[in-house]
Amino acid sequence: MEQFEQSAMLKRLPKQFFANLVKQVQQLKKEGHDVINLGQGNPDMPTPPSIIKSLQEAAENPVNHKYSPFRGHHDLKEATAEFYKREYNVELDPESEVAILFGAKAGLVEISPCLLNPGDTILLPDPGYPDYFSGTAMADADIELMPLLAENKFLPDYTTIEEDVLEKAKLLFLNYPNNPTSATADKAFFDETIALAKRHHICVVHDFAYGAIGYDGEKPQSFLQSEGAKDIGVEMYTMSKTYNMAGWRVGMAVGNPSVIESINHIQDHLYVSLFGAVQDAAAHALTADQEPVREIVATYEARRNTFIETLQKKGVEIDAPPGTFFVWLPVPDGYSSEEFSDVLLHKAHVATAPGNGFGKHGEGYIRIALLDTEDRLQEAAERIARITKEN
Repeated sequence: MEQFEQSAMLKRLPKQFFANLVKQVQQLKKEGHDVINLGQGNPDMPTPPSIIKSLQEAAENPVNHKYSPFRGHHDLKEATAEFYKREYNVELDPESEVAILFGAKAGLVEISPCLLNPGDTILLPDPGYPDYFSGTAMADADIELMPLLAENKFLPDYTTIEEDVLEKAKLLFLNYPNNPTSATADKAFFDETIALAKRHHICVVHDFAYGAIGYDGEKPQSFLQSEGAKDIGVEMYTMSKTYNMAGWRVGMAVGNPSVIESINHIQDHLYVSLFGAVQDAAAHALTADQEPVREIVATYEARRNTFIETLQKKGVEIDAPPGTFFVWLPVPDGYSSEEFSDVLLHKAHVATAPGNGFGKHGEGYIRIALLDTEDRLQEAAERIARITKEN
C-alpha cells in the first residue's frame, strides 16, 4: 500500500506526552486494580440541569438545524460581553472584541499561525499547558521559555529575559489561575505585563480557563481588568471549567479587535461556527443565575481541603493551592517526576501527571487533579502519603 509522507508542519507537532499514562491506567484497571485516576484535567461533574434544558429546547428550533453564521451568534457575543461586565466590570464590544471558539484550546492553537511567521519569537511559560506548543509548531516559530519557579510564586520574572529576546518577541502566553502549578496572579503582575508588552510591541494571550476557580474568598483576576489590556492582548475563556461543559467545546476570545479579527478570519476557513443550540445554551449559562457556578467552586474547595488536610495530617508538607482544581506536589528527594508518578501508579494505584510533561521546569513535581469524590480523594491522599513516607 502506498505510504504518503506527512507534511513538515505535522512532523513539527509535539507527541502526546500523556498517552502512555492513559494506556497504563487502562491496563491496571483491566487487571482488576482499584486505580484512582487523578492524572487528567477532565471535569467529573455533570453540566448544570438548566444548561442542559436550554440545549434541549434550542435543539428543537429549526433555525439551529441550518449552518450557523460563520462568526457565531450575536446573542452569544452579547452574553459574553454581559458576563465580563457583570463579573469583571470590563466593557466589550460584542462584534469587534469577541470571537466564538470551538473551545479555548482551538483559540490557543490558532492564534500563533494567525500572528506569527516562521522564525518569529514567542514567549511561553515553563511549565505550561502542552498545547501552547502545538500552534507554535504550526507557525514554525522560535520558542523562548519563561521559567515559573516556586521562589517567584510561579510567575515569570521578566527581568531575566534578555532585551534582544524581548525585542524579537511577538507573542507572550500567560495562564492564571495556572495549569499545572495552580498559582494565581494579581493586578500588579498584569499591570507589569502590559507595560512590558507596550514597550516591546508584544501581543499578550491570557489563558483564563480556570478563571472561576479561586479559593478562600479570592476571585481570580481577569487580565482585562488591568488598564490597557485590550490595547495589547486578548483573553481566552472557556465554558468547560466554569460550567462543567468540557464536552460541549465552546469558548471565546475577548480583547484587542485586530487579534479578534485575525481569529475570526482563520476560523472563516476552518469552521462554519458551532451548532446553534450549543451557542444558545452557552449564552444561557453566561447570563442565568450563577448559583451552579458557586456550587461547583465550593465542591472543588471542599475537595481541596480534604485532600490537602489529609496529606498534612500524614506528614506531607504542602500548601493549599489558591486556584484551579490541581495540586502541584513536589516529589520526594531521589525521584524524578516520572519515577515518582510511576511508583504512585504501580504501588499505590493513584494516577498522576509527571511535571516534566509540562516543561523542563516542571521536573521535581507531579500534578494531581481533584476530580473525584472527597472520599476517593482522601483515600488517594492516604496512599500518596504512605508511599512518600516509605521513601
